[in-house]
Amino acid sequence: MITMVELLVSKDEYSHEEFVERWQGDHAEIAKELPGLKGYSTSVPVNPEDVEYDGVLELTFESVDAMNEAWASEVGEDVMADAAEFVEVGAGPRMIVEETVHLEE
Repeated sequence: MITMVELLVSKDEYSHEEFVERWQGDHAEIAKELPGLKGYSTSVPVNPEDVEYDGVLELTFESVDAMNEAWASEVGEDVMADAAEFVEVGAGPRMIVEETVHLEE
């Protein structure tokens, strides 16, 4: 399994609260339909006024190929088009990682 981890920056015209509502609401409903998606989580800072990023996105897929196929799909294109309306795409760092779990309760 691989996970895409991205730190997101909202567009200036969105307050932090508006960004979170859009990201975790309507946008999440679209993104959950990405083909091959195995896990999807969003995290928001508890102190948004003191940090550089507005959220952390984690999307898990079986492989890098599966992730690339998801983004190349019609749903993937819809997800990116929707995100571009409220996210400064590419403004934050992105990593593709393999997870090692050391504790799970």
